[in-house]
Amino acid sequence: MSVAVLARVSALGAVLCAVSDCANTHGSPANGIDVTAGSEALLRADQLPVARGGPAVGKRDPRLEVVALFPGKAMPTGLTVSREGRIFLSFPRWGDPVAWTAVELSEGQLVPFPDAATNAFDPKDPALHDPATHLVSVQSVVVDAEDRLWLLDPGSVQLGPTLRGAPKLWAYDLARRERVKAITFPNDVVLKKTYLNDVRFDLARGIEGTAFVTDSGAGGIIVIDLASGASWRRLDGHPSVNPTPGLEMQSEGEPFVKRPRNGEESAPDIRSDGIALSPDARTLYYSTLTSRDVWAVATDALADRSLDEAEVAKQVRKLATKPSCNDGLICDAEGRVYSSDWEDQCIRRIDPTSGRVEVELQDERMLWPDTFAIHGGFLYVTSNQLARQPVFHSGQDRRVAPYVLFRLALGERTEVGER
Repeated sequence: MSVAVLARVSALGAVLCAVSDCANTHGSPANGIDVTAGSEALLRADQLPVARGGPAVGKRDPRLEVVALFPGKAMPTGLTVSREGRIFLSFPRWGDPVAWTAVELSEGQLVPFPDAATNAFDPKDPALHDPATHLVSVQSVVVDAEDRLWLLDPGSVQLGPTLRGAPKLWAYDLARRERVKAITFPNDVVLKKTYLNDVRFDLARGIEGTAFVTDSGAGGIIVIDLASGASWRRLDGHPSVNPTPGLEMQSEGEPFVKRPRNGEESAPDIRSDGIALSPDARTLYYSTLTSRDVWAVATDALADRSLDEAEVAKQVRKLATKPSCNDGLICDAEGRVYSSDWEDQCIRRIDPTSGRVEVELQDERMLWPDTFAIHGGFLYVTSNQLARQPVFHSGQDRRVAPYVLFRLALGERTEVGER
């Protein structure tokens, strides 16, 4: 089993220390937090938080390995693994104190990427650090087929309105830790409600490649020509990018609804979220966090700007309907689609030809499985207890440290089938 990651800070207070404590002023990586000691007790399976209710209670799969543990409140979402096995994560600024929104897990330490200075941002004083030149709240991290790390920053604090100039997609050369591409978005692409969620890359399409981004705020798919930086929207208003009307969702056996401390209950409105690209890059799979359907669309239709929306919509098909909503999606090299099903603490596998859905793994310790990565025969997944946040429990914070980075062996399915 891989080393556990536990922050050696007083009372295990936070997985990330304050920028003022850890950052240097030279633009190089700050010293990481030594996070390897004193972890044996929490590593034991019976010490991890488990589901309080629902179909996963009492179920544990021995294949599920702990890679890293994250105490504190900052929640890991994005996850990716480089060609050489370097692990990168993102901690979006959703309300809990976050010093570094993009990090590398390196030799038992969390290190800001590309450096602490770029990660410096104060949500209480956005003018202190220019949101156009600093990382505001990285939602997704993805290593592409050329081993470059891309950081997708919706430019939003606490899931609020985007800050001017803040939404961005940056690429880094991993060997040099230098930014090699910076993409911004016009106002007719990043809309008032837009939240840039996740991204996939087809580097064979166009001069330098094409990116596809889910918008979980306004709903839709954003297409980006990486050579020119031009971007455009697809499937705005289509049923496949919107919540399923009237769907009654559950998490840990309880209704999953927004419960403000003072106010009426309401259904979460989180739109197109999960995204995966087929190995031949001809099909984009996507899903809405508040739906149990997974959809497929031809990438040729998304990328062809001469097609109108009605013509693009004709290329959309439902791949499968599952027993649970999901957050993340990923494809393996054989084209199978995996979904992180948060309603029942499950990972499901979908056959792209038949649409058949099967359970890959279910485990009561996997509380809100979020983002996937595949490397070296293992499927990695972050687990961040998203549904235990105060907004869903009348102001009561039900999250219990630690959050977890898990992995499970996939046997012969050794390579990621997408970028």
